[in-house]
Amino acid sequence: MSPRTPKGRAATIRRQPVRRRSRGPGRGRQRAEDRLIGLLAAAVFAVALVVTVVNWLLVHWWVLAVAGALAVLAGGAWIHHRQQQARWDTVRAQGLRYGLAQLDVLHHTRFEYAVRDLMRRDGCQDAVRVGGRGDLGADVKATDPYGRRWVIQCKHRRDGLAGSAVGTPDLQILNGTARQVHGADVAVIVTNGRVTAPAVNFAKQQHLHVVDRHTLGTWAAGSRPLWELLRAIPPPRRPTALS
Repeated sequence: MSPRTPKGRAATIRRQPVRRRSRGPGRGRQRAEDRLIGLLAAAVFAVALVVTVVNWLLVHWWVLAVAGALAVLAGGAWIHHRQQQARWDTVRAQGLRYGLAQLDVLHHTRFEYAVRDLMRRDGCQDAVRVGGRGDLGADVKATDPYGRRWVIQCKHRRDGLAGSAVGTPDLQILNGTARQVHGADVAVIVTNGRVTAPAVNFAKQQHLHVVDRHTLGTWAAGSRPLWELLRAIPPPRRPTALS
């Protein structure tokens, strides 16, 4: 007769948890080896392909010669196109003309670009329009062929002479920033309208230059650079072919 299991002990007997079999290192190692074999196969294929191509080119060397000649021709054509484009741009810039009626109908932003283009026409290759919020009184900046730095403030009036006049406060802004902030040698205000007499006197006192409607019309419709139309321009900073 087998001994009986005590009642309390039977109640506390629990099933032992089934232990999971841990994966051995075999699978991970196999995957690493498969990867390595794949990489080696790809490298061998790449080397074989390169060798095949090189051998083919050595036999068919004329293909390289033709490709090189085509590359040289394409490069030469691109350079010629760029040079031709530059020449046409120069011709167009030299022939740039504006009438006052054209300038009057421009938006003030386009007026600033027109002044920039006129400076470029006169040989200021780095002329740039910088007008906008926070321009600190400078709408156009440029360096002329004599090395002088120009800072120009533009005042466009859609009604031309009938529009509001450029006054002393406008000149005061230019006078306060052109040299100290922008490093100007020549500080100019350009308008297609009129300028008050006190503003003209202030400009003379502070060595500022005013391009009023009359001077603007002569400059924009002609071919003379602005520095030939203004008085008391500072001397050149450096000698050039033009000086």
